[in-house]
Amino acid sequence: MSIIADHITYLYSPDTAYEHKALDDVSLEIKDGEFVAIIGHTGSGKSTLIQHFNGLLTATSGRIYYNGQDIYDPDYVLKDLRSHVGLVFQYPEHQLFEATVLEDVKFGPNNLGLPKLEVDMRAFEAIKQVGLPDTIYDASPFELSGGQKRRVAIAGVLAMKPDVLILDEPTAGLDPYGRDEILDEIYKLHENGLTVVLVSHSMEDVAKYADRLIVMDEGKVAYNGSPREVFANFRELEKIGLAVPQVTYAMHALNEAGVPVDTDSITVEEAEEEILSAYKEM
Repeated sequence: MSIIADHITYLYSPDTAYEHKALDDVSLEIKDGEFVAIIGHTGSGKSTLIQHFNGLLTATSGRIYYNGQDIYDPDYVLKDLRSHVGLVFQYPEHQLFEATVLEDVKFGPNNLGLPKLEVDMRAFEAIKQVGLPDTIYDASPFELSGGQKRRVAIAGVLAMKPDVLILDEPTAGLDPYGRDEILDEIYKLHENGLTVVLVSHSMEDVAKYADRLIVMDEGKVAYNGSPREVFANFRELEKIGLAVPQVTYAMHALNEAGVPVDTDSITVEEAEEEILSAYKEM
């Protein structure tokens, strides 16, 4: 299974004085089983791009393919696509509206027309997958903490049993502990076969979790490679308004100061191992 964007261009307010090209001839592929992070400065086209992956936006030109099928084909059923490609918007808790957590999580599966028992089982499983306790079923989603609301919203998408989970800044506004908890739960789902596409401003998070980074700049793909490959271009990334993990800067500073460390380290764990190794050799 894969998602392919083939020369996608998207214009907001076309043929008006407010016309803006949000995506400019973007071509890329999201492969089955990957954990891909999409990064870029505000306005680079990240959120616009991911809304094309499940047909919420239709490209001005170009095509989107899911599992080899053109989703713009007149006979293609977009409802089926959205049951396979789930999208969690930024601040998804703003989309919560049912009286209880359980009813909110059941909303998506109910819309698929599934039997009641199947809907219930999916909801219970999804709530467990995001690390929420059984005692939360009958709670009002509006009385939960910010992190819990975020988990409920993600559970609502997971209950649809998607093959691909797309998340737009799922940890925005959360404290570091809450952020790590949610991303750890998402990573566990990825390890069990879920394809994940994560839009994030946190370079530390994408370095820790992603297999591949796609860097967007002014509606175009600027870089597409492993986190290590992308962050090796940290000077160029700075020019387009992006930083790299703080560890990367620290390792370069140590190297320039004469400590023989490998500057490719992108996580704290890698840096610690490299620094200890370097000092043993000095």
